[in-house]
Amino acid sequence: MWAVLGTPVGQVSVGCSGSGVARVRFGSAPGTAGEDSEPPASGRDPGACEILDAARTQLTEYLAGRLRVFELPLDWSALAPLQRQVLGTLFDSVGYGQTVTYGELAVRSGPLAEVELPARAVGQIMGANPIPLIIPCHRVLASDGLGGYSGGAGPEVKRWLLILEGALPPTLDWEPAGPRAWSGHTP
Repeated sequence: MWAVLGTPVGQVSVGCSGSGVARVRFGSAPGTAGEDSEPPASGRDPGACEILDAARTQLTEYLAGRLRVFELPLDWSALAPLQRQVLGTLFDSVGYGQTVTYGELAVRSGPLAEVELPARAVGQIMGANPIPLIIPCHRVLASDGLGGYSGGAGPEVKRWLLILEGALPPTLDWEPAGPRAWSGHTP
């Protein structure tokens, strides 16, 4: 089950199952605009509907600067154990307005394999994060700067989110409404 929101960083789609938020993506929901993937839940699961309504509200509040902590169940079922551990560590240990480097997150994530997890592997996990914004991969930086971001307009969205949270000082042209006009959400 999906909902699409118009936000300061462009169109954002959120998909929920009866277990929790399963996907957040920049752009249209799968199955629309030529996409052919299935939504995380099909049909009208009442639990998924309730979670979807809460996710829509909380994402809107977060992107308007009025929410700092998401209180949503997450559906981690599609993640491999390594992804789950690294993204779980990020979710649990890097709060609103805080940042961490890829290397620091690798260390925080603990012994995940026979060898120490390289920062590059953490970067790949961040790039494949199925629940960005809620699992805050935008808060993970390169050791020498901002680093990349796979959501929306890329690093400019990452910069906008970090400015919104106060982790970066605003640029002279920064506007709380973001790079695109705020348009609320569409059902």
